[in-house]
Amino acid sequence: MEEIRKEKIWRKVLGELECVVSKANFSTWFQNTSVRDEKNGIVFINVPNSFTKEWLKNKYNKFILGALRKTDPLIKDIEYTICDKINPIPLKKSQRYYSLNNSSDDAQLEFNEINQTKESLNPRYDFDNFVVGAFNELAHAAAVAVTKNPGTLYNPLFIYGGVGLGKTHLLQAAGNAMKKNNPNFKIKYITSEKFANGIVESIRNNTTHTFKESFKKCDFLMMDDVQFLAGKTKTREEFFHIFNTLYEDNKQIIFSSDRPPRSIPDLEERLKSRFEGGMMADISEPEYESRVAILKNKAQTKNVDLPNETIEYIASMVKSNIRELEGALNFLSAQFKLLGKTLSFKETQDIFEKKFLPKKKITFNKIVKTVADFYETNEQKLFKKSRKKEDVLPRQIAMFLLREDFNASYPYIGQRFSGRDHTTIIYAYEKINKNMKSDSQIENDIKAIRNILYGSQ
Repeated sequence: MEEIRKEKIWRKVLGELECVVSKANFSTWFQNTSVRDEKNGIVFINVPNSFTKEWLKNKYNKFILGALRKTDPLIKDIEYTICDKINPIPLKKSQRYYSLNNSSDDAQLEFNEINQTKESLNPRYDFDNFVVGAFNELAHAAAVAVTKNPGTLYNPLFIYGGVGLGKTHLLQAAGNAMKKNNPNFKIKYITSEKFANGIVESIRNNTTHTFKESFKKCDFLMMDDVQFLAGKTKTREEFFHIFNTLYEDNKQIIFSSDRPPRSIPDLEERLKSRFEGGMMADISEPEYESRVAILKNKAQTKNVDLPNETIEYIASMVKSNIRELEGALNFLSAQFKLLGKTLSFKETQDIFEKKFLPKKKITFNKIVKTVADFYETNEQKLFKKSRKKEDVLPRQIAMFLLREDFNASYPYIGQRFSGRDHTTIIYAYEKINKNMKSDSQIENDIKAIRNILYGSQ
């Protein structure tokens, strides 16, 4: 589906939604969405997190589908896809007026207006509102350091970690700090996808030299999501020359990726070597204390008053990333605006368990059976003490899922697995958790197992 058609369709849908839902609901659930694609009558809609996905599916799916069918009667269904970076369509005047004047919900509404600076930096991202914890302190310290000594200390700086962990915030915060410290610096922030599109466009218009020169003149370059350079031969070639020019001129470069350089497929050795030649810092999943701090920080920013008991409960339930935490907070914020009161802890707990935590319905035996079936092995083999590779991996994945999804304690899992010591379970959990980040096969296996578990409920 062409970009213009996608934008036109979604604009019409949003226009209808704006007439029938409250301002609070519209801004919370629909503002940061877009149409990704349409294939065989199925429209794929980008949403920022799983909370938005579940809410739209449960509450608005029928209405959205009806609005889509008004634009194209052949549309059959909707699929919601969680997307790390969404470009909302430009707002109409009426919508823009609402967004800019609804100061109580400033999480995402004003981004289109703000993101028009020459450097494509969002001034709301800075180091002051970046919550630092054990999970990201190295990446934060390195980003701060390069703004004080650009091009000399850590160059390039390569920050990697999963979706929704704050990599973009950190890059943009570094750019804003550099802009403040060095007003005359030429600063550029860009995603690798936009860079690739720029290369294609410049080739088409015969302006490749001009495009490349605009980057070579940078004093400070930040490129987000460099993993998307994989598979784009011409883009990588041009990027390699730009990188060399900037590096030789001691210009600071920061990259972000969802994985370390060695794990990016179809990336030639010379680029991997360049990426690894400076400082590499990873951002892992936030630990409990950091999740609590993040929720308190964002609640304060949104002027949402939540009891500590509620914040601690959300932090214990939402473990994957910061974006999911913010999605949970957006949900509670919307309830506060609609009901005019803060949800009690019991109300919050009931909503989370019913709407957002279906995984709690699974059982110990169901996890073990699903893992055994997936690897085409006998359930009893998982409980035995065999050290064969074909037995060890399924056993460790079962232990990981029992801890992560069933929330079973390490001693309990050890007891059920033939009386193993709890340290054995901890080792298995940490090993799988670590390998998921570097081994795509294990990551895909676990995703597939979870799809079987939760899809069958």
